[in-house]
Amino acid sequence: MMLFEYFRSIGWSDSLAKMVDFGLITILVLVVAVILQKAVRAIIVAFIKKLAAKTASKFGNFLLNERTPQSLAIVVPITFLFIILPFWVVHYPSFYDLLYVILEVLIVISGLTLAKRILNAVRDSLKLIPSLGDKPIDSYVQVVMIVLWVFGLVIIFSLITGKEILSLLLSLGALSALILLIFKDLILGFVASIQIAANDLVRIGDWITSDRYGADGDVIEINLSTVKVQNFDKTITSLPTYSFISDAFVNWRGMSNADGRRIKRSILIKTSSIRFVTDEEADQLKKIHLMTDRITKRQQEIKVHNDAHNVDKSLAINGRNLTNMGLFRFYVDAYLHQHPNINNEMMVMCRQLAQTPQGTPLEIYAFSSDKRWKEYEDIMGNVFDHVFAALTYFKLEVFELPTSSDLSKI
Repeated sequence: MMLFEYFRSIGWSDSLAKMVDFGLITILVLVVAVILQKAVRAIIVAFIKKLAAKTASKFGNFLLNERTPQSLAIVVPITFLFIILPFWVVHYPSFYDLLYVILEVLIVISGLTLAKRILNAVRDSLKLIPSLGDKPIDSYVQVVMIVLWVFGLVIIFSLITGKEILSLLLSLGALSALILLIFKDLILGFVASIQIAANDLVRIGDWITSDRYGADGDVIEINLSTVKVQNFDKTITSLPTYSFISDAFVNWRGMSNADGRRIKRSILIKTSSIRFVTDEEADQLKKIHLMTDRITKRQQEIKVHNDAHNVDKSLAINGRNLTNMGLFRFYVDAYLHQHPNINNEMMVMCRQLAQTPQGTPLEIYAFSSDKRWKEYEDIMGNVFDHVFAALTYFKLEVFELPTSSDLSKI
């Protein structure tokens, strides 16, 4: 008022004096509000840093990283504006109600922002707890924030329109179908997050594959709407959270927690190369150290059986006989059992599968003791390198489609 009277005394009109007086007061009020905000923020930051230094928890650091002091400090200047408001708009009383509503809306928005930043700090702190590090904490934080924002928007709308909150909530109830349609994905994601956590379907760090979405890698984030997977080529695939309860996917956690990683691969043996083994060939195969005792024992069993039944051995098909395929299966089985990188505490087997037009599959089923991807591939490669090289000692052949060089020879 003193400035207003001064401007009038120097001959300004009332309207001009009011306008300039209001503008200067506005500038002064805003400057004071900014100074208050910065001062309070500095005090809060210093307090949080001091508190964080005295405790082992990193919660204080997370609060600072989320810029929580800025949101908390804004309360003081807004409160100051509430107090100064009657004197600020003394020349324009009609502005009072408008500015009052704006300040109320700012208080609600500031409260929501503060709640968001505190919840994010709590989320980051909970992720450091070993038992909670792989849980979908982001989903729960997002659910709480959605609820807070819904109520916050209702309060803001109530402040702007002047209607009671209860009547607005009743209006929202009448629009429930539209609300369900708008928030369908969020609702589905929320339900899916609860089921994922309750049934322990997916954890952060799990290796999963999903053919539908082309995901093949480690889960790095689980939130309300999406699950982010970092593929092995370092690309990121985002899957809808509810797809984990509606679509099929593979979680490799069981393999990761097991004592070995499965090797399950077959080679195709050319069927025409399978035949009986002569005594001379059997004696030659005895020189293989893994086969010596086995062949000797089998020869004795076969001789006892054939002698007991007076088998005519002028034809090899009569009675019991050794076959190169049978001996090779035993050799591979013995080789796997003595391999230093195969876990013998788990299933180890070499088996013959059903005949195919391409030959007779011989499958190796075992578990490597090293589950790391590169090391696992090296172990499997070394095993099959040896198996392919050993085939020729048993006079067996691998089925292959003819190449251009084969056709040129023909």
